[in-house]
Amino acid sequence: MLDYLPERDRPAVMRRLRAAWKLDDHATARERAPDRAVDELEHPHPGAAASLREGLEETLTVTRLGVRGALKRTLASTNPCESMIECVRRTSRNVKRWQSGEMCLRWTAAGMLEAERQFRRIIGHADIAKLANAVERDIARHTITDTPAPEVAASPV
Repeated sequence: MLDYLPERDRPAVMRRLRAAWKLDDHATARERAPDRAVDELEHPHPGAAASLREGLEETLTVTRLGVRGALKRTLASTNPCESMIECVRRTSRNVKRWQSGEMCLRWTAAGMLEAERQFRRIIGHADIAKLANAVERDIARHTITDTPAPEVAASPV
């Protein structure tokens, strides 16, 4: 997200993002998110502004779902994903001729199985059931609001 910004502007935007991520109330976090910074970046750095605007709501998903404490800190970090990706790279680094997309998927799966051996218990794992319930409620809420209303057939006069 911040890759499009010049180095001198990154710390200020990062401070605003971190302040928003620390909050437990989604509405307040959304309000404090760097909207003003996005507006200020629109003219000098349109790519950075677009990237921030596009990814901002996704970065607040954990807050929107009501996740708190240690599990929130774990899920807010990209370290678990980056660790798995590195294992996939290490597993498939000697493959020189990728013959098909299926081969790529098989090697990715093999790398993920290798990464699984190194995984430890998630910090905050006791709250995963609460997270699953929150995700199900969120999906149900979006399904209800995204479902178009059935068309009513006009009765002949």
